[in-house]
Amino acid sequence: MKSSSDLKLVAKFLLDRLERISADSSWAHQASGIRSALSKKLSGADYEEEDLKTLIEPGFQILENAAGEIPGDF
Repeated sequence: MKSSSDLKLVAKFLLDRLERISADSSWAHQASGIRSALSKKLSGADYEEEDLKTLIEPGFQILENAAGEIPGDF
C-alpha cells in the first residue's frame, strides 16, 4: 500500500499530465473533471487517501485513452 506522500506525488504527476491533454481530444472534458477534483483534494489540508485513490485510477485510464488518439506518424 502506498503511503500518503506517495499518493500525493502520484496525484500531482497525474494532474500535470491531464493538463497536457489537448482540448481537441474527445477525452478533454473528462480529463477536466478529474483535474478539478484532484486539484481540490490536493489543495485541501485534510483529504482522505481513499479520495485520491478513487480519482487516480480513472485519471490514468483517461490518459491511456487520450494517448491512443495520438497519431503514430510524426
